[in-house]
Parts: sequence; structure tokens; C-alpha cells
Amino acid sequence: MRNPNRLWLWTLLLSWSNAAVAHNHASADANLMNLDQLTEAFGWDFDSTKIETEKVAEGLYVLFGVGGNIGVSIGEDGVLIVDNQFPQVMDKIEAAIAGIGGKGVDYAINTHWHFDHAEGNNALGPGGTTIVAHKNARVDMAAGGIVNLVISKYKQQPYPKQALPVFTFDDRMQIHFNDNAIELFHFSPAHTNGDTAVIFRKQNAIHLGDVFNNSGYPFVDVDSGGGIDGMITFCERALAEMSPGAIIIPGHGPVTDASALSRYIYMLKTVRSRVASMIADGKTMQEVIDAKPTSDFDAVYGPETASLGFVNRVYTSLSKQ
Repeated sequence: MRNPNRLWLWTLLLSWSNAAVAHNHASADANLMNLDQLTEAFGWDFDSTKIETEKVAEGLYVLFGVGGNIGVSIGEDGVLIVDNQFPQVMDKIEAAIAGIGGKGVDYAINTHWHFDHAEGNNALGPGGTTIVAHKNARVDMAAGGIVNLVISKYKQQPYPKQALPVFTFDDRMQIHFNDNAIELFHFSPAHTNGDTAVIFRKQNAIHLGDVFNNSGYPFVDVDSGGGIDGMITFCERALAEMSPGAIIIPGHGPVTDASALSRYIYMLKTVRSRVASMIADGKTMQEVIDAKPTSDFDAVYGPETASLGFVNRVYTSLSKQ
């Protein structure tokens, strides 16, 4: 089973607990970091990272390590993964896959373009893995850019040609692999403008990437085209696609069920409504943050101050409308 101490947002909380700049105004003052600096700030240690494996259904596994959760389909056709963390731990990832009967990685689907989910492309692409993503994610990977984490900013470098997706889609795509209909959906801009939900129909399971964070409040990357309304729409439509008893794989945190995703949607809608009401009343961002619109959800999702500026991003998202 996965070690709960690996929860992503709690890693961030520990990493920045002594930071001098409060998260609500850090966006303007944040230093621009490269990957080495970000790794140090997050307290990541690729050498000591262990890849933990959880079987969630026959032929379907989730790997936990450093970065986003990795979905793994193994069968007679080979190995298909969803997200891939970092090149620095790819040997460990491939060893974990070998431990459950796989050999190499035939297909890698990126749920979006962010470094902690897709940086492994730099190892897999040159090694012959076929990479798949939404068309907007490929555009962002090719261009690179600034990921505004509110409490910091990361300069993601453009991916080389061999690390880019070779298959992209607009709204929907199917991959028939391992006696399975694996469906890729882009319901709306949500976490970014290029999110992909991956449904494994045979196992009634869905990997939602960072549209669903099960380790705390989500990060809404408004600067990459994400938005709170799109995140709500994406989650609702994804849930509607699933049959009863669905397995829900989040971008971070433990594998869960449809009830947890429903509660998450309720939280998103409630916080969105509260922030929108305060914006209509002329409240500034600081006044909205000070009003603590997440307070009754903090017992479940952790203190909002441990997030990547969740209320900040909701306010920013709604203010752009």
C-alpha cells in the first residue's frame, strides 16, 4: 500500500513551511525556478525515492513515487501507462513494471503537460515509447513556459521532438489495447487547457490526472488555460461516464471511489459560489482569502494555506470571466 507520507501537498507544506512570503501575494514576488531548484525546494530526492505498487483491478495497477500517480495497464499486448513522473526515476519505474509482469513501456499517455506528470517523456520517447496527449498539451510541451505555482514559478523547458506526443486528439480518442477499450476524453479546459481523462472500460476505472487531487485542494493553472468552472464541468462529465462501483485514480493521493469524487465536486462548487459572491460584492482577493471560504472543508482537504493558492486561483479564474 502507498505510504500516506508521500502525499504531494503535504510535501509542499513541509518544503515551504519556513518561507518568508505568504502564498496570497507570492505570485507577484516569486522567484523563477529551474528543475534542480524546484526539486530542492520540494525536498525531492530521486536517489532515495521508492516506487510503490498498488493493484486496483485485474491487469491495472497504480505506481506511486515522486510526482503524479502512474496508471499501468499490463496484458498480452504489452504495457500502457498514464503519466510518467521523471527520467531520474525511470529505471525504478521500469523495475516496478517488470515486477508486475511487464517489459518496457509501449504507450505513455500524458494527462497534461506539467513536469511532475510528463517529464519522463524525455526518457521514454527516445527509447521508443509511443506518447499520446491532448493537442493543447503537446503545444505547451513543445513551447515550454512558466508554470505559476503561486508560491513559486517554474520555468518548464520545451521538450525535444523525441519527447513530444506523436498522437494527439481534440475531444475523444480510443486505444484498443490489452483486450480493453481505453478511452481518452477532453471534456473542457480544467486544470490546464489540455487535460485528458483516461477510462479503462474493462476495469471500470478512470485516471483523472490533476483535475482530481485526492491529497488536498487542487491547483488550478489559470495561466495555462485552466479554470474553476471547467474543472467542475470536467469532473461532472467524467463521473457521468462511469458505471457504478468505478475506480477513481487521482493525479495525486490514494486511489478512491465515485463517492469521493462526488464530494470533491461539491467542494469545488461550494467554494466557487462563495468566491463568486464575494467578487460580486466588490471584495479584493485578499479580503476573499481572509474570509476563509474553504474553512468547513479543511478537515478533509487540509489547510488551504498548504495548497498552491487554491482560493487565489479560484478568484483569478472567476475574475477573468
